[in-house]
Amino acid sequence: MASEKVITEEQKKELDIAMDKARAALAIIETYDQARVDRLCQAVAWAVANKKTFNHLVEMGIKESGLGDHVSRMNKRFKIRGVLRDALRQKSVGIIEEIPEKGITKYGKPAGVIASVVPTTNPDLTPAGNAIYAIKARDTIIFSAHPRSKNTTNETVQLIRDALEREGAPADIVQCLQTASVPMAKALMAAADLVIATGGQPMVRSAYSSGTPAYGVGAGNATMIFDETTNVEEAAHNTMLSKTSDFGSGCSADGNLVIHESVYDAMLKALVKEGGYLANDDEKAKLKEAMWDETGHRRSDTVAIAPQQVAKIAGFSIPDDRKFIIVIGDGIGKDHPFSGEKLTTLLAVHKYEGGFENAIKMMHAIYNVGGKGHSCGLYSFNDEHIHQLALEAPVSRMMIRQPQSKANAGAFNNGMPMTSSMGCGTWGGNIISENVNLKHYMNVTWVSRPIPEDRPPDEELFGEFYDPEMEK
Repeated sequence: MASEKVITEEQKKELDIAMDKARAALAIIETYDQARVDRLCQAVAWAVANKKTFNHLVEMGIKESGLGDHVSRMNKRFKIRGVLRDALRQKSVGIIEEIPEKGITKYGKPAGVIASVVPTTNPDLTPAGNAIYAIKARDTIIFSAHPRSKNTTNETVQLIRDALEREGAPADIVQCLQTASVPMAKALMAAADLVIATGGQPMVRSAYSSGTPAYGVGAGNATMIFDETTNVEEAAHNTMLSKTSDFGSGCSADGNLVIHESVYDAMLKALVKEGGYLANDDEKAKLKEAMWDETGHRRSDTVAIAPQQVAKIAGFSIPDDRKFIIVIGDGIGKDHPFSGEKLTTLLAVHKYEGGFENAIKMMHAIYNVGGKGHSCGLYSFNDEHIHQLALEAPVSRMMIRQPQSKANAGAFNNGMPMTSSMGCGTWGGNIISENVNLKHYMNVTWVSRPIPEDRPPDEELFGEFYDPEMEK
């Protein structure tokens, strides 16, 4: 990204013009009824999510950034369908909820002008999904593209603007700044009414320090536990799907597998059958040197690339049919980088012995390295194990018998809200511990009518602590 600390006068003018246009468009869209905004959501979603157009955007984004896998990234167009599904099933104009027994009626209102920071790994999905939610909430939204994929984001936004114009709505409901830089993104965030920040931790921290209310995401280090009830073949297939999706660029991609001793050997064999390459000790040492510098920071040139490229950078080669690399974990902690986040087509496996409490101990150790608040998963048919992990895991979402990177942000076979932004709670430095979805793009007015008095007697409220003598 650009190294300048402040924006130029010309860039300030660009931002001021964009904000003025957004305010003018906001005055129009906030007058629209529910049917009107729903139709606009459908129009802009189709403009991006149809196969022909999205294929073009995927090709463009991968060529421009050098990151990602064409086949799995194409599947992200279904995420746009999921966002649209969720948006259309909810109310956002006028009365959005009534609770008669409490005398409460809720009215949806726009949040205003939204600043959306776009990550280089999702230059097309993020603008499309965020635009749908923004339009549904009757907001306007201005995107700040990542410099590495700015042309793809600009083209995506232009497709959305064209769709709005065809429907007779102001194109400026959705805009994209032409200057793609960190200082410009910071200036946008400071000027907007709300920030949706998806990207690296420095950018998310900037969002929180912008002075504007912000929803950000935390770092990931997705860990999957496999207990003795694991269906090895299905679990290995799920891991392959999760690890290879867009070359492991997502924070939800399986990074660490914690496997019970009774299924450990079978899981390794199944992972290799699914396309994994099991690195030997020499190759593992080379991978460590290639992926992290001497200070322990992850090298960016290994992020979101094919396993063959990862191996080449490390100084060895693997067969063309291998889909991801497996290393045997040599420990968990800050001094063991393989137990941290990888964001590429490589995962670490760790064996646990004895009871499930030992898997939980390893899980805690992994999240003490990094990734608290984001995601973990469990392949188990043991409800008590599921309950134990849910009580203990310091994460906002936990997937059971599902490929994490396909499921955490919402899927058509689970009930998670569809999104491309996932809050990680205070564990991850975020204000919310849920998927960012429509409700986060809205203000809500609560209207309260009187109801019959709901005041329990003091004896019920205070229980054994109540002393009637103290009330005299």
